Amino acid sequence: MNKSEIGKFGEDFAARYLSGKGYMIKDRNFRGKHGEIDIIAYDMDGCLVFVEVKTRKNDDYGYPSEFVDRKQQKRLRYMAQLYSGDDMYMRFDIIEVYYGNSPDGMYVKAVNHIENAF
Repeated sequence: MNKSEIGKFGEDFAARYLSGKGYMIKDRNFRGKHGEIDIIAYDMDGCLVFVEVKTRKNDDYGYPSEFVDRKQQKRLRYMAQLYSGDDMYMRFDIIEVYYGNSPDGMYVKAVNHIENAF
C-alpha cells in the first residue's frame, strides 16, 4: 500500500464515521493553492467543521494529531476562510485512524475524533 492509498482509506473511513454520527458531508478533498482540506461537514448543531484526517499504523513516532503542526493549522484556517467567509460558525477537528493489514486487506483498528483540535 502506498501513502496515498493509506490516506484515502483513512479519509473514506472518517467520512463514513462522521456520517454515522449525524454529520452531513459537504465536501471532500477541497483543494486550493494553499493546500487541501480532507473533509468539510456540518455537525448536528449546524457548525461547519473542517476535518484533517491522519492515518497511521501505530503511534510509535507520536500520535497522528501531533503531525498537524502550527504551519499546517495556519494553512487550514486560511483555506477555511476562503471556503466559508469570515462570519460562519466553524471549528477544526482531527480524526486519527489507526489501521491494520490482513489477508483480506486493510481494516480499522481504532479511531480517535478530536473536536476543536486547534
